[in-house]
Amino acid sequence: MNLLSRRSKLAIAAVVDIAIHARPDPVAAKHLADRHQLPPRHLETILQALVRASILKGVRGPRGGYELATERRRITAGDIVRAAMTEAEDDQGPPEPHSLLVDQVIDPEIKVASRAFLAHLDAISVDELCNRANHAGVHLAKESADFTI
Repeated sequence: MNLLSRRSKLAIAAVVDIAIHARPDPVAAKHLADRHQLPPRHLETILQALVRASILKGVRGPRGGYELATERRRITAGDIVRAAMTEAEDDQGPPEPHSLLVDQVIDPEIKVASRAFLAHLDAISVDELCNRANHAGVHLAKESADFTI
């Protein structure tokens, strides 16, 4: 059982990837998508949500892409998950149940668990995740030059 949505997991992976690769140039969405074996259009909505949350900064132009909007030690996994979830499209799933049981018993317990889960993610910085990736030998391939116009 995974408590983290695919969207949230992808958002964390994107931010950590950008933190690792955004020097000296921003990371192109195309290269980010290639490294994670995703279609670029799938990433764009998540990347834009992260820009709106001031986690990432979009850079326009031929050498454009995405870079961190602040220091990686100041961004937490919890920040990223909140940004990803505020833009989530929940309309596609089944309708939520509404009853006294759900409203007065189940929802309050889920809220307590959610706060504990996010508190744990708030204690993990992007810098820490980058260091763990380095220590584990996870070396994502650096993108090669792309001269597509």
